[in-house]
Amino acid sequence: MNPGGNELAGATSPYLRQHADNPVHWKQWSADALAEAVRRDVPILLSIGYAACHWCHVMAHESFEDEQVAEAMNQFVCIKVDREERPDLDAVYMNATVAMTGHGGWPMTCFLTPDGRPFFCGTYFPTPQFLQLLAAVGETWRERRDEVEQASDHITGELRQMAAGLPGGGPEIAPALCDQAVAALLRQEDVARGGFGGAPKFPPSALLEALLRTHERTGSPVPLGSVRRTCVAMARGGLYDQLAGGFARYSVDADWVVPHFEKMLYDNALLLRVYAHWARRTGDPLARRITAETAGFLIDDLAEGGMFTSSLDADAAGVEGSSYVWTPGQLREVLGDDDGTWAARVFAVTEQGTFEHGMSVLQLPADFDPLPGDADRFERVRARLRAARLTRPQPARDDKVVTAWNGLAITALAEASVALDDPALLEAALRCAASVVGLHLVDGRLRRASLGGRVGESAAILEDHAMLATGLLASYQLTGDPVWLDRATGLIDLALDHFADPDRPGRWFDTADDAEQLMVRPADPVDGATPSGASSIAEALLTAAHLVDADRAGRYGEAAAETLLAHSTLLARAPRSAGHWLAVAEAAVRGPLQVAVATADANSELLAAARRMAPGGTVVVGGAVDSSPLLAGRDRVRGADAAYVCRGRVCDLPVTDVAELAEMLGVAG
Repeated sequence: MNPGGNELAGATSPYLRQHADNPVHWKQWSADALAEAVRRDVPILLSIGYAACHWCHVMAHESFEDEQVAEAMNQFVCIKVDREERPDLDAVYMNATVAMTGHGGWPMTCFLTPDGRPFFCGTYFPTPQFLQLLAAVGETWRERRDEVEQASDHITGELRQMAAGLPGGGPEIAPALCDQAVAALLRQEDVARGGFGGAPKFPPSALLEALLRTHERTGSPVPLGSVRRTCVAMARGGLYDQLAGGFARYSVDADWVVPHFEKMLYDNALLLRVYAHWARRTGDPLARRITAETAGFLIDDLAEGGMFTSSLDADAAGVEGSSYVWTPGQLREVLGDDDGTWAARVFAVTEQGTFEHGMSVLQLPADFDPLPGDADRFERVRARLRAARLTRPQPARDDKVVTAWNGLAITALAEASVALDDPALLEAALRCAASVVGLHLVDGRLRRASLGGRVGESAAILEDHAMLATGLLASYQLTGDPVWLDRATGLIDLALDHFADPDRPGRWFDTADDAEQLMVRPADPVDGATPSGASSIAEALLTAAHLVDADRAGRYGEAAAETLLAHSTLLARAPRSAGHWLAVAEAAVRGPLQVAVATADANSELLAAARRMAPGGTVVVGGAVDSSPLLAGRDRVRGADAAYVCRGRVCDLPVTDVAELAEMLGVAG
């Protein structure tokens, strides 16, 4: 250990490596770093961010690269954390930041006592203000230590109260609760512009998946209409990359015009699942195109070593959005006057601009849709603009591979392969599954992340186990290969053993019982930009309970039911923060549905139809009699493939016809 130098060069996080040349004496979070703060009797300056964060780059350039600021910072023990690599630390200190300031965000800047208790927190600070803060904190620590101790004790007490979790006694999981939650959601929809609430607008992926499942359960066109409005608005707006596919993180305005330009794996995986489901349910041409292009973005732009990297930056050459925005003159320069003028109209590029300095983010308004006869022209123009865009400075990529987000990608690609009847997407999902399991499962325990084929030391959290398990269960259902079921149930068993709250059935911690003990043990059940670990493990448990033998089925089913019941208060009181809970509840109140197709043919028409028509959350398997628990004693009927449909533990008579199966599932054949 070098207490006088920067120690980030060997990190497995690209975000940390970006700061390896700073004059700040950065350290990674470790027992040694905390011990140094104790030995020197100085506070810890904790800075948390992530690679695709625009304001993280701004603060780094303004302050962390500055010798004067670094000198002031180095009076403390300075620790840099990648929130994507250590979400447990991020959760604890973000709660402290919000409790102290009323808001949060990144970069997060916290001052801690040597034992890790926060006493001052904030986010981005301009350099003059940051220098004043550094001086004030240093003086307070030296001259008024009792004030620091009082502040840290107070916020620690608040954090421990926050960690107590949801109140018990929530309503039972039933169709009426789902209907109530959906009605509350639809009252908050921005019907005119799509989405929920006002600016900034984040893609409501989990909510959209839940609404699709509500439509499938009830047959009501209302939730489907909400899905369509939001999916169309996002796909036609600046949030979506109209040239190369893929979605940005969020829109700064209510009309989905100007995005915050970073592209995250988790957003695109979650949205791929939604658009694939919408395409499968309706056959909508826009849904199918966005599904194909978003899958293509994952494979073409984020894939590395069979797995998927984390993100593309918002900035290129230090300028936010510069890779993606255009003027009419730039379009004409690349395409010529005729095609350039046409492209400006189609993509809503104006002389005034929709972004900064007269630049426009490309959109595809319905008013200017290319006519059917212009399809070839449209693709030709897009290809030429893509090629021209590649000559510009490109956003940096965070090459870190995060277990949970790769789990989301596996599930989405598997489901998209069904929606588009594209085996290449399933192959991509299986490559990812094999690679993540092979690298991130070390000595029987799961790790959070890797970089360049080198797995990091950070332990996986609950969401990693749950989301990867769900992806592996999807792989099993489409291949019948028992290795995926075995790996998935192994992860579920690890979650039950190490993350379940032994004192409160159905409650879960986000960190393992044998992980590093922080000031509080994180346990956040609320769905955010990604589903919570708790709602994700509920999905994995619910699915796995119908794929395993009776003994494990009972354990998994009971745990799924307890988990849903323990969090039903969220559905009743805060459904916008419970989108994935609602999606899982929609599956649960239907049994969930199971379809077992007895067949000797991997290309069975009936099995393909079952997968294509199955409502979201349905468990679908195919194979020979007795090849899986769902096919125990269930054979083909009179020489024909047969589908057995069950709801929970109640099953219908087998059918051999696609139309009959569609009628049983309540969908169009």
